[in-house]
Amino acid sequence: MRAILQRVQRAKVEVDQKVVGEIGPGWLIFLGVRAGDQESDLDYLADKCLNLRAFSDPDGKMNLSIVEKSAEILVVSQFTLYGDCRKGRRPGFSEAAPPEIAERFYNEFVSLIRRSGLKVATGTFRAHMNVELVNDGPVTLILDSQKLV
Repeated sequence: MRAILQRVQRAKVEVDQKVVGEIGPGWLIFLGVRAGDQESDLDYLADKCLNLRAFSDPDGKMNLSIVEKSAEILVVSQFTLYGDCRKGRRPGFSEAAPPEIAERFYNEFVSLIRRSGLKVATGTFRAHMNVELVNDGPVTLILDSQKLV
């Protein structure tokens, strides 16, 4: 699984010109599911997103997790995180999980994140979405459960 985390002042996602998810300060998480991902990938990524210390403490240092900051999370499914652009001029998506598997993992990820007690908003799986955000920092981080050291 891959996640792009953007620390935001605010973010929202629209489907058919209607807001389906909106947050104030927190994480905008773009989530991609790889073919072959396991429950351990899901657990690792959810834990990392909740406990990564990338929010400012009173001294302005990135020392607080989103849980410690009591901020909000918007999770948006994005299979294009597994787009392979190495050959040709059109990305290939053979590494991305099939939609029915990706949707199950996406929903499980959202469920794990919601257990934190934070406000969690979502996009709409498989919909064409417009995402609007104000990046805070800017802080943008990439997590990949397959690149564990």
